[in-house]
Amino acid sequence: MDSRNTVSPALVSDLEAKGVDVERTFTVLSLIEQDRLKAGKKTGALHLPGGDDRRISDMTGPVSVTMPLEAARERFADLEINPDTEKIGTIRGNSISFDSAALERLGVLLYPKLAYGVLNGGMATSYTDIKKNKAVDAAAFSLLEKEFDILAQKDRGLPKGAGSAYIDESGKPGPSFLLLKMRSLLIKALEYRLVSGDTAAPVLPFFQMTSTGTAAALAEAYTQYRKDPLLADLIDRTGTDPTRARSRVQGFLAALTHSSEGFPRKIFSRAYGEENRGLALPGGHGENFRILAPLYRELRKEGIRFVYLGNVDNLGYTADPRALALLALRGGELAFEFSWRTAVDIKGGVLTEDDSGRLSVGDIGQAISADKLREEEAAGKRALFNCATGLFDLDFLTDRSEAIQNGIPIRVSDQDKEAGLYAQAEQTTWEVLGLADNPRILAVSKEDRFLAAKMLMETLLASPVSARIDNSPEVPPEIRDVSRGLRRGLGRLLEEELGFAPPDSRGIRRVLTVPELESNIRKKYGIR
Repeated sequence: MDSRNTVSPALVSDLEAKGVDVERTFTVLSLIEQDRLKAGKKTGALHLPGGDDRRISDMTGPVSVTMPLEAARERFADLEINPDTEKIGTIRGNSISFDSAALERLGVLLYPKLAYGVLNGGMATSYTDIKKNKAVDAAAFSLLEKEFDILAQKDRGLPKGAGSAYIDESGKPGPSFLLLKMRSLLIKALEYRLVSGDTAAPVLPFFQMTSTGTAAALAEAYTQYRKDPLLADLIDRTGTDPTRARSRVQGFLAALTHSSEGFPRKIFSRAYGEENRGLALPGGHGENFRILAPLYRELRKEGIRFVYLGNVDNLGYTADPRALALLALRGGELAFEFSWRTAVDIKGGVLTEDDSGRLSVGDIGQAISADKLREEEAAGKRALFNCATGLFDLDFLTDRSEAIQNGIPIRVSDQDKEAGLYAQAEQTTWEVLGLADNPRILAVSKEDRFLAAKMLMETLLASPVSARIDNSPEVPPEIRDVSRGLRRGLGRLLEEELGFAPPDSRGIRRVLTVPELESNIRKKYGIR
């Protein structure tokens, strides 16, 4: 196994010049070898948790919490908030109950304790790749090819988050993923100002992990966003400015040797057949727990107690005050969102449990076979599909920082490309679930909370223009059903979370003004 003493200084210099964290790569090699040696000792198959698992909260309908009154007061004191318990909750004897409306109001009052983070992907390269997008469905691609070309031409070469999140009824590209996330956050900040009456406290700081390839482009985009009509008046009204993002840049790991070269793996040193030439590769967004660790400590010192983390390309990833209140009241290291699995959810992760009862995210086909999944579903269990949205108790991320960084599984994949035969090591954020002793699982509506777009075709299927595929017999029924669900979700999101009016007679949505937003918030929370 490689160490700095066994690797050529020329290779180290080459890697460092490419932005590779060589010391971290050595640590990764050591962890991979430790896992390999332990592999034969691992026992016990993964299975789906039971439907009565008390760690799972169904968020698709009304949700409530009942707890001892004194425990609630102690929790509020620990969080350094002082809500009027008699006005928010319902007290009966020594207990207090919070229904959905009460949890939502309490969550809003907790916003000064919450930071909102985005895991930015790379450039919109594979996202706009024609071959990969046609593979989603060739017939649907043909019907939406005009709009595909419009967005692909506009977004190619941009960071993915700076690309349009949808295309409207008129064929006009909509705002970017990041612009909409920032607008949602500002509307949440406005809710806090009106519900609490507090006009001064810092609220809902925005942070992100970028890459060396996207950091400069995103900084430039945020300068423009600050003047955008979607944000400018809200920034002035709330005193919150998400365009001044707190950022950390993810560097690279070195490519590793291919499995055909045997074990233990080493640093790949013959890129393109040239001796002492390595490759710089991203190490997966699970590296946020290392890259953002100093920022997490800063936020904790500033009084932040919870952080949201989610992917930039999921429009449904917004701050949910009910989820925040649940985690604050019930405790636990984290709360992760999962949606009930549908027929089209065949790739990705599902909620799994091992024989000891520990929960994790298991990839279909790797951690749990498709046959076993179908077998357990046929027996009455319901699979929950990973929505890649997590809410964390910040103490978990700061107190156990090193254990998390090195404890998340490292997935190694062999590659056969122009540079040669090599391997890439990556960590996935959501596998941190397996390190939590007291996790909370939130079962959510996929239409509301998981409008993800790994491919541009998925963006188009969620856009109003995709209505033209509804009556096409060439498009498979499951694709049409998915598109209808995504469109419903986008419509709800635009109106309820992002401050857009319902479509007019032409199908065009108007942006609500700050006074209109304030009026809606006052009605919602009964504020005079």
